[in-house]
Amino acid sequence: MVDHRRRDLPVLLLHNVNPRWTSAEIAEADEDVGTLGGALRSLGHPVDLVAVEDGRLAGRLASYEPREHIVFNWCEELPGIPHSEPEVAAILERLGFAFTGSSSRVLSFSHDKPGVKRVLDAAHISTPPWAVFRKPSARSWTIFPAIVKAAHEHCSIGISADSVVASRSELEARIAYILKEHKQPALVEEFIDGREFHVSAWGNGTVTVLPAAEMDYVGLTDIRDRLFTYDAKYLPGSRLYETIELRVPAELDRRARAQLERIAHSTYRATACRDYGRIDLRYRDGVFYVIDVNPNPDINPKTSMSYAALEAGYSYGEMGSRIVNLAAARHPVYRAVQGNALAA
Repeated sequence: MVDHRRRDLPVLLLHNVNPRWTSAEIAEADEDVGTLGGALRSLGHPVDLVAVEDGRLAGRLASYEPREHIVFNWCEELPGIPHSEPEVAAILERLGFAFTGSSSRVLSFSHDKPGVKRVLDAAHISTPPWAVFRKPSARSWTIFPAIVKAAHEHCSIGISADSVVASRSELEARIAYILKEHKQPALVEEFIDGREFHVSAWGNGTVTVLPAAEMDYVGLTDIRDRLFTYDAKYLPGSRLYETIELRVPAELDRRARAQLERIAHSTYRATACRDYGRIDLRYRDGVFYVIDVNPNPDINPKTSMSYAALEAGYSYGEMGSRIVNLAAARHPVYRAVQGNALAA
């Protein structure tokens, strides 16, 4: 197969660095950014690393000409401004930059978990039964075990072992916690105690689903531990981080794999992901339930998408380059890259 991707596209690798982070956290973020930047350079892309350390993103980009660069948007927030990931994309849009990943509208919508659930329900995509509570009283809820989430957070913020509840008293106490600590409604879902899969996909006109990854909770018999919490994702040395095993590709029979890929593809389309995204699902009694949608998921070298891309034959740099090429199709100068070639 001929590789039609351009490797000379100039990239601004935009990333956030919060001065409040510990020195170890800053060093880890710098290492991840340096790894991606180096991998792109090794293929021929000119790369500038652009660190955002405060809310003045427009000023940080003032010296760069939008017509001469493609922004690799790896900026999860404007430091010091909670829930500002969509604002990063909105600023890039106002400045006229072509950038990787989803639009500000899609990123903003992805933070609205009840809204995403409504879209999935309308598209007849299986997702756990759910309800939103704005007061601690939850007499209408009858399904246990259940899981309680902050309705407008991401990155598993607010999720812990205490999020899984087995009785109405536990449920109402956790709802009260979300209302008080996160100052937003609580999303309550049936807790699907089954296998968990993270399925990455990429593309626009043509969308390709990458090999599925499984988060294997082997040895974790308490259902309250069978969660991919913030600590499990980001805290090396924590019990869950060290216990949960990432398996790529996931072991599934042909029929189940086809079903999983079909649901991931439909979800990617239904939620208007762009360039790349990751769909998280749980599998129980022959049904795959979508539990989360992640436009612009983390793609550091140790994440499920990076391993899935490698399984599909893409090195880390080639994965990043393909994402850059997808964004190039929206660039006023570089859109000459043919969209059908990008599907290769």
